[in-house]
Amino acid sequence: MQSAQDLAHAVQRVTRNVERVIVGKAEQVTFSLIAVICRGHILIEDVPGVGKTVLTKAIARSIGCTFKRIQFTPDLLPSDVTGVSVYNQKTGNFEFRPGPVMAQIVLADEVNRATPKTQSALLEAMEESQVTVDGISYSLPEPFMVMATQNPIEYEGTFPLPEAQLDRFMINISLGYPKAAEEINILDSHQHHHPLQDLAQIMAAEELLYIQQQVRTIHVDASIREYIVAITHATRQHQNVYLGASPRGSLALCRGVQALAAIRGRGYAIPDDVKLLAKPTLAHRLIVTPAARVRAITSTHILDEILQSVPVPHAWVTGGKGR
Repeated sequence: MQSAQDLAHAVQRVTRNVERVIVGKAEQVTFSLIAVICRGHILIEDVPGVGKTVLTKAIARSIGCTFKRIQFTPDLLPSDVTGVSVYNQKTGNFEFRPGPVMAQIVLADEVNRATPKTQSALLEAMEESQVTVDGISYSLPEPFMVMATQNPIEYEGTFPLPEAQLDRFMINISLGYPKAAEEINILDSHQHHHPLQDLAQIMAAEELLYIQQQVRTIHVDASIREYIVAITHATRQHQNVYLGASPRGSLALCRGVQALAAIRGRGYAIPDDVKLLAKPTLAHRLIVTPAARVRAITSTHILDEILQSVPVPHAWVTGGKGR
């Protein structure tokens, strides 16, 4: 069994490798790797050209996973995602031709451009790691994760993701524009060729599977679990929230703090881990009331308010490691 320090060192090597391509976005890279370690899925919501696709490719190359990209368009069919059964005249049988979802890391690019019927083709894959075609279920490879992107600016010709699908994404992040100095570094690194071409594999997929198992052993004290549940319950009772975070959100936050603790070399989670991950794991699960939206109140504002109002467990305030 690896120690927490060994796990931290392994993940930090991958982080440094990805940051060779994704400049100045250390927190977003960490959040992405947390989802990878927790077998979760990521929704990257941002404007075009800030590195959403490059981030996905960099992670896939760093951990030695197979990678497939699906460009979602209004005319994309569910079978274009999952695959189809084709009749073989020689054998007289139907043969399954797997679709691009049968990869370890799948980039669902501009996922909100596809129709709801095609979007739903991802639901079974994301939740159960399998796809069903013509009544036959096919298991997806391990590890498996979906990294979906959507453009928050363009609304014409798009179909907003339903709440049921949003809830299946463990983490929602936004890369944002780089600072001026960071953008100069990007120009320099792209002068001769794309730096993604030089990115080496840091970890094998088998090592990632082992890390995914070991992260589950990180200790989450009962007081931390109660703190997580208090936060999610507060989202359900807030006056500006029509629909709060689900139990799946509590579970995602709990698993996320285990991964964050491991990345930081600790064998136990602390309240600061919960505070850091609350917004990326819960904000996209909240439905804000229409009256609050008119007043420009967002789910992140609501979570900031909740984090300030929900008391930190007493044992951690006094410097303890549990009760």
